[in-house]
Amino acid sequence: MGLKLYIFMLDIVLKKESTLEASHTHLDMDMDMQEDFEQYAEKAKTLPPTQSNEDLLILYGLYKQATVGPVNTSRPGMFNMRDRAKWDAWKAVEGKSKDEAMGDYIIKVKQLLEAAGLPA
Repeated sequence: MGLKLYIFMLDIVLKKESTLEASHTHLDMDMDMQEDFEQYAEKAKTLPPTQSNEDLLILYGLYKQATVGPVNTSRPGMFNMRDRAKWDAWKAVEGKSKDEAMGDYIIKVKQLLEAAGLPA
């Protein structure tokens, strides 16, 4: 499955889950969102190394969008496949706002932690 299609499908799932989460627990202000984001960025470091490249790229793209904003560099050359894949993952979520990217990142980290049997 192509990365863009995977991210598109993930976006649909995340929107459904974020709508459900918003009805249960509303992240009050940007400050709360930022604190939650930073907390889950630290928790992401505890994920087992068995995560798929697609999941890691999704996290990377969302993290960059949340912390830097839209892509601000040119696409790496085709012989630099690692950096090119990371750039493509970031570019795939370029339209998201900072808050959307943070929220999606938090949800994705929670999903991966739960799938790994770790506390979210």
